[in-house]
Amino acid sequence: MTKSELRIAYKQHRKSLSEDSIEDLSLKIANHLLTLPIWDKSYYHIFLPIVEQKEVNTEYILNILSGKDKHIVISKSDFSKLELTHYLLTDSTTIKTNEWNIPEPIDGIPIDTKLIDVVFVPLLAFNEQGHRVGYGKGFYDRFLSQCQPETLKIGLSFFEAESNIEDISSDDIALDYCVTPEKTYRF
Repeated sequence: MTKSELRIAYKQHRKSLSEDSIEDLSLKIANHLLTLPIWDKSYYHIFLPIVEQKEVNTEYILNILSGKDKHIVISKSDFSKLELTHYLLTDSTTIKTNEWNIPEPIDGIPIDTKLIDVVFVPLLAFNEQGHRVGYGKGFYDRFLSQCQPETLKIGLSFFEAESNIEDISSDDIALDYCVTPEKTYRF
């Protein structure tokens, strides 16, 4: 299937998930993350979920990161440039949803992408080679292209891998891992 076909299909798959199943599946994903060899790093970038899009609830991962005393980085979206700016999440960070219902910091301590060791990546679908399908604006591909080559890119998905995505682009940044409720994929 093409990216646009996968977007339509996986948005439909997500719509069928109840709030309870989203919580259960999100907790399973967080528990699988604990088995990965990623916890010796310092700066972890995480997305805050868009509830209306039924994204993975990252609150469980935030709790793990806080418990391990890690630096947590969150982003603010600039739709005019289709870019993300990154901020350290602290006790004094104010979060507000923007006009697209994306929770993001109002202000804070800016963090350079070169400092980020691990990125938890939102996605709609992914394939067995580690390529992902997002919402189609390219925010994460641009962001990941600015990170260090050794930055770990970890997708979070409620669903298992597709065998193929027909229209992979040379600008697409592949994942290192993708974690689902049932399995961890390593690419």
